[in-house]
Amino acid sequence: MYHQPAYAENDTAALHACMRAWSFATLVTQGARGIQSTPLPFLLDTERGEHGTLTTHLARHNPIYEDLRTGAEVLVIFQGPHAFISPSWYENQLTFPTWNYTLVHARGKPQLHEDEDALMATLRRTVAQYDTPLAGSWDFERIPMAHTGTRLRVIGAVEIPITQLDGKMKLNQDKSVADRRGVVAALERRGDAQSLAMAQLLRGQADMQDAFLTESTP
Repeated sequence: MYHQPAYAENDTAALHACMRAWSFATLVTQGARGIQSTPLPFLLDTERGEHGTLTTHLARHNPIYEDLRTGAEVLVIFQGPHAFISPSWYENQLTFPTWNYTLVHARGKPQLHEDEDALMATLRRTVAQYDTPLAGSWDFERIPMAHTGTRLRVIGAVEIPITQLDGKMKLNQDKSVADRRGVVAALERRGDAQSLAMAQLLRGQADMQDAFLTESTP
């Protein structure tokens, strides 16, 4: 990842938070067929390994699966909020447009699991993270094992102990508080999910919190 010191994010907790919030990430491998990628939902266990451990599952007939069998290092790209930033939102407009974004790269060597216990554990964790909070009527445990078994035979679980974690949070750190407040206001006016998420990140900067607190204090 290309790093500029002003935008580098070295706080592991912040990187983990981004990975959890934007957990539908891109897995990248390089093998006999060259570079391949596929989007997958990832689970993060921060208690396992120095940087945490990622878990996901995918179809065994996915061409990328053969790359995973080699155990060679892979890259997982987590793309967080991003937004185009117009100079018209700045107090000082003698500048150019840019793009704010948040990004985390996780590297590690994959470990494949095809046994029933490991697959069921992965599926249960996936359901618990993504479906259970919806409080719907579907219940994974009510699916007959004879039916679930047919699915288990065509998927594999993947664990990736993270050996390297890199993050970049480009949030107009090179601009004044006044300019960034203008960006926040414009993004909030736009109102789409990406713009609101980016505005929230900008508001979370320490000097921005002080500025907004001062503004709201009578």
